[in-house]
Amino acid sequence: MEKKIISTGALLGMIAIILGAFGAHALKNVLSSGQLSTFETGVRYQMYHALFLLFIGTTHLINQKSKKIIYNLTVIGTIFFSGSIYLLATNNITPIDFKIFGFVTPIGGLFLILAWIKLFIDILMPMKKKIKI
Repeated sequence: MEKKIISTGALLGMIAIILGAFGAHALKNVLSSGQLSTFETGVRYQMYHALFLLFIGTTHLINQKSKKIIYNLTVIGTIFFSGSIYLLATNNITPIDFKIFGFVTPIGGLFLILAWIKLFIDILMPMKKKIKI
């Protein structure tokens, strides 16, 4: 599981770098400053969660079951959150109207929040057990 998590984190990080460069150079003259800022938000959150997955893949503070849950929440959340932001930010330069995907962004954000909550609870629970002993 660790190899899968770390590989996915590396892939998401690589894609974030590519999209960040694409946004800064190719989209700079095509999007408004607001749209470019929105696109950069998607890149930033994708990179945050790529690094998050690298941490999850290398930590021994949580068990395998929790790693799998956090992995799934993070991957789905990143695709929904950042992916929908990329589509919405570039909506005016594509022939397809992606505004119908606007509802996906907060769902993706919720998945990301749940991944962090799961990590927090799993880190905190063993501490509570130690205090009781």
